Amino acid sequence: MALNCSADLKIGLSHVLPVASDSPIFTATARMGTITKALQLLDFFSREQPEIGLSQFQKLALRDKATVYRHLTELVDNGFLEQDQHSRNYRLGPAVLRLSNVRESTDPLRTTLDPLARQLSRRLNELVHVSVLQGDILATICYANHCSAALRVSFDESELLPLHATSSGYAVLAFGPGTVVDDVCAGKLQSFTEHTVTDADALYAVVNETRQRGYSLSTGIKEDGVASCAAPVFNSASEAYGAISVTFPTVRGSHNQLLTLTSSLLATARLATVQTGGQLPDGLEAVWSATDQISIAV
Repeated sequence: MALNCSADLKIGLSHVLPVASDSPIFTATARMGTITKALQLLDFFSREQPEIGLSQFQKLALRDKATVYRHLTELVDNGFLEQDQHSRNYRLGPAVLRLSNVRESTDPLRTTLDPLARQLSRRLNELVHVSVLQGDILATICYANHCSAALRVSFDESELLPLHATSSGYAVLAFGPGTVVDDVCAGKLQSFTEHTVTDADALYAVVNETRQRGYSLSTGIKEDGVASCAAPVFNSASEAYGAISVTFPTVRGSHNQLLTLTSSLLATARLATVQTGGQLPDGLEAVWSATDQISIAV
């Protein structure tokens, strides 16, 4: 995510960087098998970086060139990557499209949630994105940005979102599977800004506060100048499998504006839960309804 002040100026834009040796991703990689290490290379692709060469892969993955080449060859052989014959760079292959089509035809999550994200973005004139839990991170499945303001937040849908440094992450930690918050707190909590929560006890406190409130709020925890609020989306077992987030510049985060945003966000999260076959946990509807009443009063 990043603030766009104009077409030419971007502040705090996230780029794909080498994985730090003490990051949770690197630590987990040391325990991964060959298949997982190969598939992890796919995460380095983005809208800004649709093609990557062997040397760049080596720098990003922090692995020796022979190992990276072997993994890339396996991915090409199985259709997950293809190699440009002139530049020798790699790009995503047809197998990714095929599997994406199979997933969406049998479990149309994006088809269901994308219209809801677009409607919410138009109503609030801000960036809205929907992400789902993937291990100990969040992956975006759809987003909409109908913001017409000069100062707005941009978004890279290929970016993997840390649970401890996003409002969507807070929402999933608070209402997701029982072990996910303990697993995240047991690892190293990477710092992105001075406001990122990097202490396990402090993160537990944020999660408990989010659980009591029923939704999450954050300011500058991953990008300076960016605030957001997020609501969980639940499966049939009343566990959060993802979250819907509204993201905006902090200068537009007044108390009344937050109440308006939150009321619309919770309404969308309710609808998303119902339309994907889920149900809210016991007691949460009362908490959300109380928030709606406060918003109406304001």
